[in-house]
Amino acid sequence: MQDIIPRLNEYCEAHSTLNDPLLLKVERETHLKTLAPRMLSGHLQGSMLIMISKLVKPKCILEIGTFTGYSALCLAKGLVTDGQLITIDTDAEVGLMAQLFFDQSQHKNQISLIIDDAKNVIPTFTQKFDLVFIDADKDAYGTYFDLIIDKCNPGALIIADNVLWSGKILDTKKDRKTQALDDFNKKVYQDLRVETVILPIRDGISLIRVK
Repeated sequence: MQDIIPRLNEYCEAHSTLNDPLLLKVERETHLKTLAPRMLSGHLQGSMLIMISKLVKPKCILEIGTFTGYSALCLAKGLVTDGQLITIDTDAEVGLMAQLFFDQSQHKNQISLIIDDAKNVIPTFTQKFDLVFIDADKDAYGTYFDLIIDKCNPGALIIADNVLWSGKILDTKKDRKTQALDDFNKKVYQDLRVETVILPIRDGISLIRVK
């Protein structure tokens, strides 16, 4: 069964819409210029983020963890005409790379990049969010959730990436990050303010709907 999974992923990618030269450029340059290109969402997950954003039609999106901007560019495709996407990252160098891509996008006037710790920035927001994507420090997922939950509109969708952590979530002896993600998954599942489903796409994606 393990042998067929990569082939299935390739099949899914080959039959998932992603016609955007800028996203292909981001993917190519991320692999050429960064040390951890695996952090990039990629074709299949990117297609899913585009689909979700277009279904939600958000006016305000928050992304926690920018990296080179791939996922932000995907999510921005679903924004309403006067919508705004705020993306936060602590890495100024990678953020500069992301900003260069944002400047080439048709959504450049709708994307705002903040270089700071999201834990410091989120409490300052007064707006309400329709869509949130969490893909930053795995140790802090629970904290991000606590900070953002009351800043989401009813019916808002929170997406959390990497929640299966390369399958290590099943280990009986978990390292720190794996334990933090397991704690996060349990925390969300038990929270009566939301309903959630985990999808085994790439490294695991949790879809969390605010009631």
